[in-house]
Amino acid sequence: MPAMTPDSLEPSSERLRELVSKALDRLLPFLESLPEQRAGDFESGAELARSLAEPAPESGMDYDELLDHLFERALPQAYNTASPGYMAFIPGGGILHSAVADLIADAVNRYVTVFVAAPGMVQLEVNVVRWFCEQIGMPQGSGGLLTTGGSMANFIGVVTARREKLPENFLGGTIYVSDQVHHCVTKAAVLAGFPPARVRRVPSDDRFRMRVEPLKEMISADRSAGLTPFLLVASSGTTNTGAIDPLMELADLAQRENLWYHVDAAYGGFFRLTERCRPKLEGIERADSVVLDPHKALFLPYGMGSLLVRDPGALGRAHSVTSDYMPPYQEDPDLVDFCAISPELSRGNRGLRAWLPLKLLGFETFRAALDEKLDLTAFALAAVRAMEHVRIVAEPELSLFAFRMEPPGVTDEDLDDLNQAWMDATNRPGRVMLTGTSLEGRFALRICILSFRTHLDRIEMAIEDLRSAAAEVLV
Repeated sequence: MPAMTPDSLEPSSERLRELVSKALDRLLPFLESLPEQRAGDFESGAELARSLAEPAPESGMDYDELLDHLFERALPQAYNTASPGYMAFIPGGGILHSAVADLIADAVNRYVTVFVAAPGMVQLEVNVVRWFCEQIGMPQGSGGLLTTGGSMANFIGVVTARREKLPENFLGGTIYVSDQVHHCVTKAAVLAGFPPARVRRVPSDDRFRMRVEPLKEMISADRSAGLTPFLLVASSGTTNTGAIDPLMELADLAQRENLWYHVDAAYGGFFRLTERCRPKLEGIERADSVVLDPHKALFLPYGMGSLLVRDPGALGRAHSVTSDYMPPYQEDPDLVDFCAISPELSRGNRGLRAWLPLKLLGFETFRAALDEKLDLTAFALAAVRAMEHVRIVAEPELSLFAFRMEPPGVTDEDLDDLNQAWMDATNRPGRVMLTGTSLEGRFALRICILSFRTHLDRIEMAIEDLRSAAAEVLV
């Protein structure tokens, strides 16, 4: 047998300690310097990507050189989603407790997709799912699973609704979404086999919420045309504006029309932890299925979504397929085989990255953090509203609002360019990163305050940079 080398597939305890220690030696300075790092790098990455293209390595190389390669070349040019100044899109989390949990999960390498393979670790993940159900008010007996994110959770939700509500020849089914819905819902419908034309986009009101009367008319027209309305998708915190559809009214309509009621609450759902947002989210507990993204408002790292369902049996009816080489699935409803309720057979141990921080810190810690984000949003809103020639296009329901500059004497055709220039000038110093969108057919800036690292000092920087940039572009 050949002698073991330091970089063999089974490193010694000393070598493993060295690998982790040297990684920490790079990570700690990175994390400590986050307040001084740019919130985003906006240069084209094509040149960098081409310079990093490389052949497959036949022999190993020095670990320190690899860490240099990562931290000095591959990592710096990016949207700095770990920065306290990152207020673009919907910020992800990245709490370090989950990184520790991932290290443990990857090292012990338990197979959690089949219950009998790791019953203890499976149960910890089941606990997390049930905690999520409780926190949004779903009834006892609800269940679900953790996913890679909201896109996969919405896809599983659409497939489950299709299997529950439609026959095998399902192409006559129609789906109803707001014109503000996240594009992954439409993508999920297409991947689930529906022509794009079967996804009905319902117009939104002046607060960017789904309008109920046009929805009723669409459902009635589709039934008259011989189609089968089966799925209503409400949004609870849209990406464009943070809008929350009228959840209770839509729940009533879905019940009357025998529609599967699905709520995409990837961004907004966990705000139900706070007292002030709970009334805004009333009705979410009546959904047949709900999407929540812990990597958004629970601040966990990217790659963490969830789908919650009122009837867990529906997931099994949509996804359960077995084979001779598979062990028998659990018949006890309290014991879960994740492979029987999702598309995945091989998957990582996602549960630990939520279970460890939640057990270590408690939901109260996350509730307090969300309350802080709501306070910061109110502060930022008042400051932006007070700026000359600025109009708030979308008032915040949660921690996101949209706005644009509309000075007199500037034509409609030039206003979009002016606001794009305002955003670019705001981002240029690198202390914050904002993104824009199109609302009412016009370009608007967005600010989304959701990073656990974002505090009052960074919001004050954002306001300073917005004011300075406004003076620059209005010259």
